[in-house]
Amino acid sequence: SLLNTLVKDVVAAYEDYDITTAGRLLQDFVCDHVSNWYVRLGRKRFWGGTMDTDKLSAYQTLYQVLVAVSKLAAPIAPFFMDRLYLDLVEGESESVHYVAMPEYNAEVVDKDLEERMALAEKWVASVPEGFKVIVHVGSCCLKESARLAAHAQEIGAWGIGAMAPPFPKIGRIEELVKYCETICKAAPELPFYYYHIPAFNGAFLPMTELLKAVDGRIPNFAGIKYTYESLYEYNQCRLYKDGKYDMLHGQDETILPSLAQGGAQGGIGGTTNYNGRELTGIIEAWNNGDIETAREKQNFSQEVINVICNYRGNIVGGKRIMKLIGLDLGPNRVPFRNMTDEEEAAMKKELEAIGFFERCNRF
Repeated sequence: SLLNTLVKDVVAAYEDYDITTAGRLLQDFVCDHVSNWYVRLGRKRFWGGTMDTDKLSAYQTLYQVLVAVSKLAAPIAPFFMDRLYLDLVEGESESVHYVAMPEYNAEVVDKDLEERMALAEKWVASVPEGFKVIVHVGSCCLKESARLAAHAQEIGAWGIGAMAPPFPKIGRIEELVKYCETICKAAPELPFYYYHIPAFNGAFLPMTELLKAVDGRIPNFAGIKYTYESLYEYNQCRLYKDGKYDMLHGQDETILPSLAQGGAQGGIGGTTNYNGRELTGIIEAWNNGDIETAREKQNFSQEVINVICNYRGNIVGGKRIMKLIGLDLGPNRVPFRNMTDEEEAAMKKELEAIGFFERCNRF
């Protein structure tokens, strides 16, 4: 997909007589994607002891990429690319300058997949040492999820996660297990977290039964990011086989009661980007035995959520809050609607009324 995007962009640059752009596109592709990511992180595949299917696929992919690059870069570096091309094709042609440019094939291009992989690569390359990057690989296409999982393992991510697809909707535990199993097999070295957010996908399935079904069947199933109202079920999952699985709390509205039931060991919040100081404050107050402060911060966090619920929830309202506190993340993508200027002003007043801007995150 990325190679075909390169073909399209480089040829377009040549047709506009924009040699500089063409050269930079080729340089970024070869240095960042081919050298830094594909070759460097695929060393185990290239250096394997036997020429198995995986090793052969790795070499064939690299061969196809280098042949295409030699053709694309020939107008800029004619002598070097001619030598590279002739070494690769071994007598099939007299010169790279006698062959046509690669043709763009739109059928194999997946821009969403390219973007998601590029974002994962950027995160892994940018975070400080010890920072755990969990790449979300969920998709309505299971093959795409498996590709994203394999890519996450290749680039050195700490873990992977996925929620059930909204379509086709998963209605039985065995279907969900097979879905998770396929993803996990694509990245067997990474811990996998199932994101239980049934409000998004309609997968209202019992999570205790999921743990029983994956136990002994999926070795790298690490736990569940639990975003649902049933604190009873969350606690039963946490207690399963003396805490065998990592149950990440995923509902900012109920951090305190999850701690009171025995101690959630981690969480993935929905409003943490802008209300993280208060959310972590709940945990700090609980650990210090200051129950009243923990209650006050929990209640305040619920007030923040009450406000964003008036503006189509966290994805719409929460994203606009990020703009209000100094980090504009741009407009929402379809199918999510964007807030109007009038709605933004109204939401800002509601947030001011609860003292949000004195307690929110700072950028």
